[in-house]
Amino acid sequence: MTNYVDLALTYGGFTNLDRVYLENKLAQLSNDQKLAFITPPPSVINAYFAEIYQKQSPQAATDYYFDLSKNLALFTKKPSFDEDKPFIRLNLSGKAYGFVYENDNEEAVVFAENEEVIEDSLLFEIAQIFPHYKVYVEGTAIKMRKIDFSEEVLEDLTPATSLLSHVTKLKGNLIKISSFNQEELLELAQHFSGGKYYAYKDREVILYLKK
Repeated sequence: MTNYVDLALTYGGFTNLDRVYLENKLAQLSNDQKLAFITPPPSVINAYFAEIYQKQSPQAATDYYFDLSKNLALFTKKPSFDEDKPFIRLNLSGKAYGFVYENDNEEAVVFAENEEVIEDSLLFEIAQIFPHYKVYVEGTAIKMRKIDFSEEVLEDLTPATSLLSHVTKLKGNLIKISSFNQEELLELAQHFSGGKYYAYKDREVILYLKK
């Protein structure tokens, strides 16, 4: 049985001094109403997220929001800026975006306030903000989640003319292109096919192509 008072004390910004007040208020509400009552407003969630991101790490920030989403039933597959449920706001290339988790597999969807063209530069920007996730496009949606690809190198495919990039064939039918120059990476990627997964590590943009 869900203990909504404990959830409120853990995630809702309430303290033990509020326990009796919470018990009285929550006793009158349905389960959905209880969750709505104890869920912090978007401004509070975003403030906590930003503070954790800056003071701890991107992963600590997403861990906080994922944990919150699981426990307060904030998962949604069709997010929008109508904000039926709170989401994390992002400023990407000067435009308003947000992200939410859509399930308990820690799969997130990034969405725009207004319809925008999905470009490689946008996907790399998201990957740089959340370097512990792989970013990819599924249908018309931008997704991100933790994906562990094998880094076992089977063959070095780096052209002799590449000064800032490295191309390798990895175990698992993967091509990995890493580079300090995004334009050079994208030029190299034209020679390969497969599903694209965008990543960022140690100041390099990374593209995995999986056949």
